[in-house]
Amino acid sequence: MKKVQLTTLACLVALAFSAFTFRSDPKPALKERVLTLAEQVEQKVIEWRHHIQENPELSNREYKTAGYVTAHLKSLGIEVQTGVAKTGVVGIIKGGKPGPTIGLRADMDALPVKERVDIPWASKAKGEYLGEEVPVMHACGHDTHVAILMGVAEVLSQVKNDIRGTVKLIFQPAEEGAPPGEEGGAELMVKEGVIENMDVIFGLHITSGLEVNKMAFRPGGMMASANSFTVKIFGKQSHGSAPWGGVDPIVTAAQIINNAQTIISRNAELTTQGAAVITFGKMEGGVRSNIIPEYAELVGTIRTLHPLMRKKIFERFKTVVEKTAESNGARAELIIDHGYPVTINDPALTKLMTPTFVDVGGAENVNSTIPATTGAEDFSFFANEIPGLFFRLGGMPKGKSKYEAAPHHTPDFYVDDEGLLLGIKTMARLVVDYGELKK
Repeated sequence: MKKVQLTTLACLVALAFSAFTFRSDPKPALKERVLTLAEQVEQKVIEWRHHIQENPELSNREYKTAGYVTAHLKSLGIEVQTGVAKTGVVGIIKGGKPGPTIGLRADMDALPVKERVDIPWASKAKGEYLGEEVPVMHACGHDTHVAILMGVAEVLSQVKNDIRGTVKLIFQPAEEGAPPGEEGGAELMVKEGVIENMDVIFGLHITSGLEVNKMAFRPGGMMASANSFTVKIFGKQSHGSAPWGGVDPIVTAAQIINNAQTIISRNAELTTQGAAVITFGKMEGGVRSNIIPEYAELVGTIRTLHPLMRKKIFERFKTVVEKTAESNGARAELIIDHGYPVTINDPALTKLMTPTFVDVGGAENVNSTIPATTGAEDFSFFANEIPGLFFRLGGMPKGKSKYEAAPHHTPDFYVDDEGLLLGIKTMARLVVDYGELKK
């Protein structure tokens, strides 16, 4: 009898343990599940990327891209807001557990560049820029950003009951700058309240000179502020054979260009405050060979990595422009636009999330101390308001030298589809890991 009782007790214990095991979540840990789901969606993401690359649209004109994203998000049952900052789309995934609100951002716009890469899905699209018909190309990789975030949306929608907090999927227009006379981009999204009640935001940028399956970032200032400028030079028209009868705005423009370079070489504290650049990208004036015109115009950009240096360069540039013109008997005006601030990775957030990058990509593939660059990003408007973390994702084919890779914003710009999967995995894990860390 005693033996029977012991056997019965053992059976009951085994059944109880079995029932407990059955009631427990038999699925792998959430961290691993999102990585597996990312692998399953990879081929879709590549196909989406090819479609978007083949059908690029300029800033504030991303109508078809926005529609493509919206249809995908709705198919996943995700709450969608459209027409945000003109053509932007915001998807909202509400997790099944309490937690923070986390933003993930992808920019959607392309550039007025003619694609020269020999691939089946190369762009043949046209658009209008400054009143002229121009070729349009995703010459900065925003097509990959959109496709990656669409993939992240699909991954997170399948595990939303286990996610802590809320995820905002931000598909942003006009990162390259809104057309003249229009607002746009991240700054307008901030104005419209997209990041209200959001705790943090993460963003990535594919990089043609960084090998696939590698990631890079740094705490603090990562990318420069950017300001476009216009110099208007007013002279006095004269016959080309008699320059003494007029005031030559073209010669004045040339002198302004040369003199402005001394601002960087002699007035900018490059060793203590980081890099700075003044670049003239356009010079226009005159109509024919034998007429000295009455007007010339210069257009360019200023890049800095320190707010005080930015202020000093603005002040010095104004003096150089006006006094150089005055010395030639001309008059000049300097107009500097509002621009983008420095892109700053929140140091505490960067330190907190670095283990996620290492866990997903491997320590040998993650560089968390890269130098700052003079490229600029309007992600800076988000990161000025809430803690942000922006990282580079490798897009260069394996075995290729970064010195051979075509730069961004050029006709030969190319990034390998192989780099997309790591982007999906990392963005998904940043959501999962941050939610767990802040529960």
